[in-house]
Amino acid sequence: MSRIAYFQAFSGASGDMFIGALVDAGWPVEDLVSTLSKVAVGGYRVNVENVMKGAVAATSVSFEIEAHDHAHRGLRDILAILDDSDLDDSVRNRASSMFERLARVEAKVHGETVEDIHFHEVGAIDSILDVVGAAAGLEWLDADEVVVSPINTGGGVVDTLAGKIPVPGMATLLLAQEAGAPVYSTSDNREFLTTTGSLVLTSAATSFGPLPAMTVERIGYGAGSADFDLPNVLRVVTGRSESSDESDVITVIETNLDDIPADVQAYVVESLLARGALDAFITPIVMKKGRAAGKLTVLAEPNNVDPLTDVLFAETPTLGVRMYETRRRKLERDACSVSTPWGDVGVKVSFLNGRVRDASPEYEDCRTAAAKTGVPLRRVMDYARDAILEQLTRAGPVGD
Repeated sequence: MSRIAYFQAFSGASGDMFIGALVDAGWPVEDLVSTLSKVAVGGYRVNVENVMKGAVAATSVSFEIEAHDHAHRGLRDILAILDDSDLDDSVRNRASSMFERLARVEAKVHGETVEDIHFHEVGAIDSILDVVGAAAGLEWLDADEVVVSPINTGGGVVDTLAGKIPVPGMATLLLAQEAGAPVYSTSDNREFLTTTGSLVLTSAATSFGPLPAMTVERIGYGAGSADFDLPNVLRVVTGRSESSDESDVITVIETNLDDIPADVQAYVVESLLARGALDAFITPIVMKKGRAAGKLTVLAEPNNVDPLTDVLFAETPTLGVRMYETRRRKLERDACSVSTPWGDVGVKVSFLNGRVRDASPEYEDCRTAAAKTGVPLRRVMDYARDAILEQLTRAGPVGD
């Protein structure tokens, strides 16, 4: 059984909307306030209100800053604040990781180094509190899987401390691109997704897509400060899945090849796997006029699509590729080692509903053992598989 959280960003997101959704779903306000008090920034008040956004009742969490914060802090400044805090290590590490990620993206946007970049809006006290609060909320949530819907960014142009910029902002969009987050727009004159909202959502997500199968336990709505035609809320749905399997969303890349030799095709597949493809394979097909060809299929993490398509364009004559997202379901797996008369062999074990389903000895380990001892490869593989299954069967179901 796994715990799942689903964030539905049909009106975009901001840091305070993320926190408000968790509070609305049951995170005690006292825990939020206590956590933020451990950070050495003062002069603020936490305001929590029950509000209506259109027809939706939601929780608004905002930070009232007593004096205007003019500081344009850099990454080093913010990490020092976090290091000097009394935050739990898990919360501090989450928040630090988010700011480090943001610094890399901002440096890319502005053509500066990570060391030289200074945050503007996101370096302000309220944004620091947003990120720390979101990190603490995720620790409270303790979800095994966090799924985020396609994100509504809004559109148009907005004024910032750095001047007028298009919506979504450059850093906002790069954060989504880096994480492989799907985005869209239903407005050309309002900003729905802030930089902090993009940072928190894409850092929290383990996958993106529709509402996954779960038994719903809690629902929360976090309110934004503005009012749109859409209810300006971020919804979180939490629950449990009876299956111990994992699921995620990947990108499938395809192209047809009819004019390169088989050995070159094999080289392309090897190159794709070396660049991080989850899998790559060629299926025989018949094209128009009866031409024999192969369909090259690549399974990719969404944030690795560009490097893999670069391989295809560099190594094959293709002029274009097809891409689409698909959801996959993966059995729970574990890697272990088993002793054989010819040496230790690594084994991948798969589980279904907490019970052992099968075991697959690592080919390279078995090949090495067989080559050294002269024992047939199949004998080594069969022995390793039988040995680990016998051990696991004696141990009983997972968790017993």
